Amino acid sequence: MSLVVQCRSCRNTKAIACSPDFGGAFIPRVCDLQPALGPGATKCVLDPFEVLADRSAYVDQQTLKLQEAPETVPAGEMPRNIVCVVDRHMVQTIVPGSRVTLTGIFGTHQNGISQGRGANKAAVAIRQPYIRVLGVRQTADSARTSVSSFSDAEVRSFREFASRPTTEVLTRLRDMVAPSIFGSQDIKMAVACLLFGGSRKRLADGVRLRGDVNVLLLGDPSTAKSQFLKFVEKTAPIAVYTSGKGSSAAGLTASVIKDPGSGEFYLEGGAMVLADGGVVCIDEFDKMRPEDRVAIHEAMEQQTISIAKAGITTVLNSRTAVLAAANPPSGRYDDLKSAQENIDLQTTILSRFDLIFIVKDERNYARDIAIATHVVDVHRTAASTGIDIPGSGNNNGVSAAQAAAEAFLKRYVEYARAACRPRLSDSAAKMLENEYVRIRSEMRDRTRSSGGAAPAVPITVRQLEAIVRLSESLAKMCLHPVATEMHVQEALRLFTVSTVDAAKSGMAGELTLSTEQRQELHSVEERVRQRLPIGAVASKRALMDELVRYGLSEWAVERALLAMAQRNEIEHRNEGRRVLRKLVQ
Repeated sequence: MSLVVQCRSCRNTKAIACSPDFGGAFIPRVCDLQPALGPGATKCVLDPFEVLADRSAYVDQQTLKLQEAPETVPAGEMPRNIVCVVDRHMVQTIVPGSRVTLTGIFGTHQNGISQGRGANKAAVAIRQPYIRVLGVRQTADSARTSVSSFSDAEVRSFREFASRPTTEVLTRLRDMVAPSIFGSQDIKMAVACLLFGGSRKRLADGVRLRGDVNVLLLGDPSTAKSQFLKFVEKTAPIAVYTSGKGSSAAGLTASVIKDPGSGEFYLEGGAMVLADGGVVCIDEFDKMRPEDRVAIHEAMEQQTISIAKAGITTVLNSRTAVLAAANPPSGRYDDLKSAQENIDLQTTILSRFDLIFIVKDERNYARDIAIATHVVDVHRTAASTGIDIPGSGNNNGVSAAQAAAEAFLKRYVEYARAACRPRLSDSAAKMLENEYVRIRSEMRDRTRSSGGAAPAVPITVRQLEAIVRLSESLAKMCLHPVATEMHVQEALRLFTVSTVDAAKSGMAGELTLSTEQRQELHSVEERVRQRLPIGAVASKRALMDELVRYGLSEWAVERALLAMAQRNEIEHRNEGRRVLRKLVQ
């Protein structure tokens, strides 16, 4: 790498060696032939050299920013980063979000920053650290832990644990998930499936199928949804925790930033890029702006993020599972409303979740007593803040057995994800095909019986792939190379108590209504038909006030109008402010 310059006066040329990285080249201000010229010769001017670009020698060079892993950043602190410089064959070999091991030379370079004003303006040298990269090591899947990183003793203990009966292994792993949370056994099993994940696949035509399991927890406040997210953040090998209210589309995917020094644009990966190979926990998922939520559609299904901004066109990997928690629009889940009214999320985003749990705060005396006892015991035996209270039980924090169980679960998850990639057996695949057809047929019959009301959560081929991933993750928990019918049965049970139940709750016939409530709804529909001839348009607010004056409840009017809209008898216009009576075909 050298720079060729030529004197504008005497046409003298010379090659100047360039120091690597940010060193650049020092161009002399005086021509070196000047002392040899005679008294009558024309003298070369000051700063006579100009660069001959076509005769200079170049090498490829790229500037990167190395940032510490998100899971190692202490709470409340900003992640540290340092500039790295790569050249020659290492250029364009690393994409944002990759986890790499670098070998290089630590050095500093000078930044000239002007301070002061007018005649007192002076340049102050600021030294910035950087690493000159000599070698970079990155595996084909940088997010996957190598099996060789586990000791023989660990492998023996993992194999011994997995040699137990399948039911016992699954039960023990489920009990290790968030032991401080009372009950919620099905959610704990779903979280365990999310931690282990299914098997990623690459088809012959190059299409990639994701193996990560996405889970949505939707329901009442104070049902430990955020606690599950915090547990996963602590247990997953790679995890990023974020809140929907404080996350933008660029913060979740990737952003394009302009370098103030060079003026060039560069990419910075967001949460889903930094969590490649791990889990993204998104709390307050319903508080996200719709345009920000749409940005993660591609990342949740194709597990890639396409960028086309400021002349940068690229695709980043986001092979991550999503664990999201959300509340209904009214704050609490209303049993007298359909799922469409309680789940304020688009069908396009709901279909990308493998499991959707509706978590309700049930008012049951025996359950309340059990929860209260469990919560009081947790607080009574928890660690004190530096003051030991006599007779308060265990003041040393988490018990040794619980700490050992958490450490075992984290290492076991890493080993299972690295060493096991199960596939469905022939009998399990046939069983899964039949069950999927049965579920689709059942949902189709329910749709007809409810007057054409579509379910809140559609049952599509994506849900079939979700059951496949769940079966593979259950087999991975047992370190089995093949997912059997037992694993498929458990996956179907989880899918039934979560997504299928959520889909059924959207049907008009699934609402728990008394005889009096059904009669009131029927009376409201008859009043609406009498008040609105076919083709007539009326104000929804005026129509509701008129029906309420007849002694009908406002809830019954809202519910009846929703049911009629689902049957295509009426149509909402002007953003729902006006109602049009339609002819039913």
